Amino acid sequence: MALRHAVLAALLDGEYSGYQLAKAFDIGVANFWHALPQQLYAELTKLEKDGLVAGRQVVQETRPNKRLFHVTDAGRAELESFAAAAAKPSFIRDDLLVKVQAADRIGTGPVIGQLEERASAADAKIELLGALLRQLRGAADEEEFLLRGERIGPYLTCLRGLAFEREHRDWCRRIAAVLRERQKINADG
Repeated sequence: MALRHAVLAALLDGEYSGYQLAKAFDIGVANFWHALPQQLYAELTKLEKDGLVAGRQVVQETRPNKRLFHVTDAGRAELESFAAAAAKPSFIRDDLLVKVQAADRIGTGPVIGQLEERASAADAKIELLGALLRQLRGAADEEEFLLRGERIGPYLTCLRGLAFEREHRDWCRRIAAVLRERQKINADG
């Protein structure tokens, strides 16, 4: 997957400025794709040049003018083609796992601290994702929304993000506890 597909998918919900797109990425799309704001602005420029999005200038009196972007028919066709292509297997690429891999040879103290920080960050993300899920489904309960909700894609990716964050938090806490216990045994040893 390229950043272009994530941007096109995010723009399916309407017109966004670059700033609004960055906010949308930060809240929802970040569950499955991370991009810096400057990457998003550069990608919008490429997508517009390729005819996959169209932008329009909005004149503002008290603020600088802004551009709003929306997906074109060609952009939808690109997304449909992308969706029809075989998905590549996902993989984990995480520097914390390299540190855990080496922890018993290089010392566990700093690694334990980083595991605890990641668990705390996951807790914060879990809260954010829970609030986003409630906002997306409105007054409907989850099962009703899953069966009859108008726009289900963002909800489903948010559910995946929530499951990931919960599992990641639990793993970090467990591994930090294991490393702490090993420290204790080695100190008593």
